Parts: sequence; structure tokens; C-alpha cells
Amino acid sequence: MDYMIPGYYMIIAIRNKTRNITSRLFWIVMTSIGILIIIFNDAFGDQEEFAIFGLLYFSLLLFFFVRWVFAQIRSIIRLKRDKTKMEMLHLKSQVNPHFFFNTLNNLYGLVLKDPKEAQKLILKLSELMRYSIYEGQNEWVKLEDEITYLKNYVALHQNRYHKKVKIDFNTNVDGADYKIMPLLLILVVENAFKHGVEKLRDNAYVNMELIAKDSYIEFKISNNYDKEETKSHPSGIGISNLKRRLEIGYKKKFDLSIDMKEETFEVKLTLHTV
Repeated sequence: MDYMIPGYYMIIAIRNKTRNITSRLFWIVMTSIGILIIIFNDAFGDQEEFAIFGLLYFSLLLFFFVRWVFAQIRSIIRLKRDKTKMEMLHLKSQVNPHFFFNTLNNLYGLVLKDPKEAQKLILKLSELMRYSIYEGQNEWVKLEDEITYLKNYVALHQNRYHKKVKIDFNTNVDGADYKIMPLLLILVVENAFKHGVEKLRDNAYVNMELIAKDSYIEFKISNNYDKEETKSHPSGIGISNLKRRLEIGYKKKFDLSIDMKEETFEVKLTLHTV
């Protein structure tokens, strides 16, 4: 169906152009009539019929003008909303695709060594990709689905490394039906693996804790990093992406703290759901 898309947008463009031309002609005609009424007012202004016609006409003109102003305001609001949606989709698409490629390469070798384990990880990868493609397009998802996504991500990451990595992920959810923006928490988790675990030769760790209760969601993550390997700030584009998505989706209903210590990077995010 992709071949139909250019034609579709061409039809939309022609329709909008025709609508603009029609609107311009309408205002030209209405303005011209108004000018004629003003010009002939001296000659026919004393006639009751002409006065009534002029009053009704300018009342109608005022109605159309006010309606046009509101239409322009509505159009501007719609454009801003569409722009925000497009920006959000762009930010969501920045979830690192290299992880999927690297995981597939690892699974290729694991299929020969341990077919059963490979089957389990392939299923997790499938669930991960399904969530990213389908659920990731939604504005909100269930918190439990986001947690499952993170657990699958961590499980696949643990299989990638041929070194000892300590990963803890503790959750405490009070059972309420919490909602969260999809692919939000993965940004800081990715950041911890990319700038922490992957740069360290040994003794790497990632500690995560998620608490959901009393109408708020709190996510804390800490990881160690090699300050010699990481010359720049170990937050990367993921943290910048996270901040922008929070500004768009949560407005002022969030608290984000980032603490970079000597060899530890900590992030604490609190989302207020009410």
C-alpha cells in the first residue's frame, strides 16, 4: 500500500490549495460588497431598506470574520499538537537499535551451543520487538507491561556479556492500575548499560528499584562506570531524550534527579500519576 501514499498526499495538497483559493475569493467578494455599500451609502443611506441591508450585511461579515479567527486559532493549536506528537514519535524512535542487532548476533552463536536457551531468548527478543513496535506507539501503557519489557531487556543483556555483571531489579507495585508512557524507563536503563557495563572490564553492576504506590511511580537506578574510559559526561543522549519526553508528557508532574559521583552514576525519577 506504500505506493498509494504519495498520491494520497498529492490529493490532500490539491484539496488544501483549492480550499485556500476559495477562501480568498470569498473574502475578496465580501470585502468588495462592503466597499460598495460604503460608497453608495451617501446616495441610498436614507432609504430604510438599504440601511437594513447594510446592517444585516456587516453583521454577517462580522460573523464570518469571527468564525475565521476562531478557525485560525484552532488550526494553530492543531499544528502545535501535531508537532508535539511528531516530536514524541521521533524521540521514541531513538531507542538504540544496535541492541537488537547485537542480540541477534549473539543468538546466532547460541543456537548451536544451547538450542533450548536460544529459544527462550528468541522469544524474549520477539516480545521486546513487539512491544517497541506496537505498544510503543501508544500514549500510555500499563506499568506492568513496561516492567516486563525492562525485564526482557535485562535478560537479553545478561546473555550478551562474557564477563561477570551484577544486575538487580527490584519492584514493589501496590496492585493499582498504573499507567506510564511507553519506552520511558528504558532510556536510563540503556544509558546504564551503554556507559557503564559495556565500558567496564569487570565488577560492573546495575541496581534498579521501581516502587509504585500512593499515586506515584518512583524509579531509581545506579551503575558504576570507568571514569578513564568515559571522558565525557556518562549520561549520553538517553538522558536528554528522557528530559524532553517528560516535559511533553508529564509537564510538571515529575521529579528527576541525576547524581554523578566519582565512579557511580545515579538517576532517580518520580512520576506523579494524579
